[in-house]
Amino acid sequence: MKNTLVAAAFAAVLTVPAFADPVFGTWKTIPDDNGRFGHIEIKQCGDTICGEMVASFEANGNKYKSDNLGKNIVWNMMLKKDGKYGGGKIWSPDRDKTYSSTWSWLTAATGSRLRAVLQSSVVTAEHGRG
Repeated sequence: MKNTLVAAAFAAVLTVPAFADPVFGTWKTIPDDNGRFGHIEIKQCGDTICGEMVASFEANGNKYKSDNLGKNIVWNMMLKKDGKYGGGKIWSPDRDKTYSSTWSWLTAATGSRLRAVLQSSVVTAEHGRG
């Protein structure tokens, strides 16, 4: 699936237990240029955090079988002392490029948001929880 993950921002579509890292769960990617998007399951992978594409959708919301299902989109992400995440990589299937990334939480009246920045603060996007 050609999903725009350049900004690598995800919107939670499932809740996670209170004892788990709040980033764990299934997140929605931002749409690609054709409006397609995916769900990425963010989870613990050894000592780091990774994310695998578990579902893919057309712009109209209908599911379809992407070639990227089951592939890791995020890997080697780690929680840092300041509550931010870093050290990881995010793969953008539509561009077939891998980016260094940092994540941080934003809190707004509409709920928590995960902000992802690739390489630098030049490319960013945000999506709120479910």
